[in-house]
Amino acid sequence: MSDAVLPHSGPTARQIAARRPIAYWLFTVAALIFCMVIVGGATRLTESGLSITEWKPVMGAIPPLSEEHWLEEFEKYRQIPEYQLVNKGMSLAEFQYIYWWEWGHRFLGRFIGFAFFVPFVFFLATKRVERQLVPKLAAMFVLGGLQGALGWYMVMSGLVDRVDVSQYRLTAHLGLAFVIAAYIFWVALDLLRGTLGQALTWTGISKRAAVLTGAIFFQVLLGGFVAGLRAGHAYNTWPLMDGRIIPRGLFDLSPWWVNFFENHITVQFDHRMVAYAITAFALYHLFTLKSAPRAVKMSGHLLMAAILLQVVLGIWTLLAAVPIPLGVIHQGGAMLVLGAALFHLHLSARR
Repeated sequence: MSDAVLPHSGPTARQIAARRPIAYWLFTVAALIFCMVIVGGATRLTESGLSITEWKPVMGAIPPLSEEHWLEEFEKYRQIPEYQLVNKGMSLAEFQYIYWWEWGHRFLGRFIGFAFFVPFVFFLATKRVERQLVPKLAAMFVLGGLQGALGWYMVMSGLVDRVDVSQYRLTAHLGLAFVIAAYIFWVALDLLRGTLGQALTWTGISKRAAVLTGAIFFQVLLGGFVAGLRAGHAYNTWPLMDGRIIPRGLFDLSPWWVNFFENHITVQFDHRMVAYAITAFALYHLFTLKSAPRAVKMSGHLLMAAILLQVVLGIWTLLAAVPIPLGVIHQGGAMLVLGAALFHLHLSARR
């Protein structure tokens, strides 16, 4: 099959105009999730994620308002291993600093839920939502609720026998955030471009774009394990690790497959190698876009630029030993790269 992307005949201009407000609303929600990922990265890097030891979906929106309430929250934190083994002797002011990061992260999650639910009800009540769109929007809402529960499940892993959260649960929490944002972004593109309900057109270009998008999401999951294990501190050198292309200790743990999830060296090595593979494949894909429509070529160049920028940022973050600002920007950059990949895929595969 030819690599050319076929033109499509979609809905009328009037239909697209009717969908536009919903598309802009969804783009706004996706942007809020991007902000949530940024705040989540800062919460993790400031080691603030375990500062609130209870899950109160409604009343938890109100922070401590008096010194007495602050002392109550601080006392709860003093009971968990992180305080007893890592932060023993922390002052109330220091506790308040990490508390506000975690509270802000949770509050933003509540705000996103509000920003989704209220317009959703409005669009439904005013009969502006097409029948085929209702289950998609409902799925987004359910996924958002699941993400909140998963976030608490992640926090629970660090309250009893650990001084940090499980890297498995952190990766699941991060991955689901990207899935939700990607799904919302994709549907918004469908609405804006008038391709809602249309079948994907699988050409050589769109297939490669899909592979690239999947690889980027896989790299996000690897990044979750790097973050959860703090594997970014294993070797702060580049391009070599411990003076070698292939470092020692990749399979020190037993059974062998555990190394891919629990060995700091292996996790960092995999994250590096997949980054190289994605960059190489993206360059190859870019060279195959000569016969593609202008919009597809432009989106391909945008994706390539985003990937290269993210790679440079990743190397900089590594060499600087993961300072908080760079770590946060690198995490946010991952979502921008995935967004660029989805945009390119949409232009390539939607007729």
